[in-house]
Amino acid sequence: MASVVFYFQVHQPNRLRRYSIFDSDSNYFDGHANREICNKVADKCYLPANAVIGRLIDRHEGRFRVSYSLTGTVIEQFRHWRQDVLDSFVALAETGCVEFIAETYYHSLSFLYHRDEFIEQTRMHCQLMEELFGQKPRVFRNTELTYNNDVAKVVEQMGFDAILTEGADHVLGYRSPNFIYNPPNCGDLRMLLKNYRLSDDVAFRFSNRDWAEWPLTAERFAHWVDQINGNGFVCNLFMDYETFGEHQWSDTGIFDFLYALPDHVMAAGKNNFLTVSQAVDRYGPVGEVDVPNMISWADTERDISAWLGNNMQANALHDMYALAEAVLGGGDEQLIEDWRKLQTSDHFYYMCTKWFADGDVHKYFNPYESPYDAYINYMNILDNIRARLAVARA
Repeated sequence: MASVVFYFQVHQPNRLRRYSIFDSDSNYFDGHANREICNKVADKCYLPANAVIGRLIDRHEGRFRVSYSLTGTVIEQFRHWRQDVLDSFVALAETGCVEFIAETYYHSLSFLYHRDEFIEQTRMHCQLMEELFGQKPRVFRNTELTYNNDVAKVVEQMGFDAILTEGADHVLGYRSPNFIYNPPNCGDLRMLLKNYRLSDDVAFRFSNRDWAEWPLTAERFAHWVDQINGNGFVCNLFMDYETFGEHQWSDTGIFDFLYALPDHVMAAGKNNFLTVSQAVDRYGPVGEVDVPNMISWADTERDISAWLGNNMQANALHDMYALAEAVLGGGDEQLIEDWRKLQTSDHFYYMCTKWFADGDVHKYFNPYESPYDAYINYMNILDNIRARLAVARA
């Protein structure tokens, strides 16, 4: 049996307004743009996709199952502007067929720079999942699936049962992402690795008319899933939820594909759908996967150079986390919240100076004309954070 494990990432950052060196306003965020994009994606993706997922759960009497992670930043935006979207996720949670997993509240790279902040943001996110959906997360995914052995060790110490990451070729070698593995030097933590070929067929190639497999049908995709039998137990399809309706527009047939897929996957009775925790409970690990260096799912290189590939990004990240002790120790809750919103990985992605095969999707909502504009804007805001700290200490 091959079990399809659908995992969807739901995220929107708090985009920054244009901030000059002469600006002294502590409101750093572009409320108009954030509201406009939230509404756009809600109508094109979140509401119609949730409706399809709900219909599939009803149609298949609970045998269709999916997993999500929703960042704290997107949930805050739903609360401000689209309570109907948040209500639709709550309704999915109430079916018992949807799992919500943990990540950093602010979709940050805090693990790389401030371990205590990483743990605190994860705790905040877990608390939010319990508050909204009545679920205590058992599984963790780090921002953009950034991962190495050290991440696994800390995540296990926090009490999680499993972690998600990218099934990168240079990590797996001859092995398949269609099994469950253990990280080295961990006791019981399980690894679920993204099948990036099949995931990207949907997330990136679905509407590409130059692709040899276009148009992709649910029947053909289900056949590819079925071929996993004999060479694995899970088909980990991990992708941005915005794939449905935003990155792949409705007129491409993406919603029809999603709705038709479970019929074909489960047609012969030998394949099924599981949440991430169900997959961990059903299938045991087949070995260890050693990941000494950081990997991610964000680009064709599967590393972290999308956020740390140039001096601007390194400098911005260093300077932002250098303020950690002063900000956190000052006790100014508004300042702490602003600083945490500045940790969101998107801000540093906008500074990226390299381009790659699947980059267009990640650049889709980039508000800057160039990476240098993104860097200057960000550093102007950090200067204001410093000024606020100086006033507080005076």
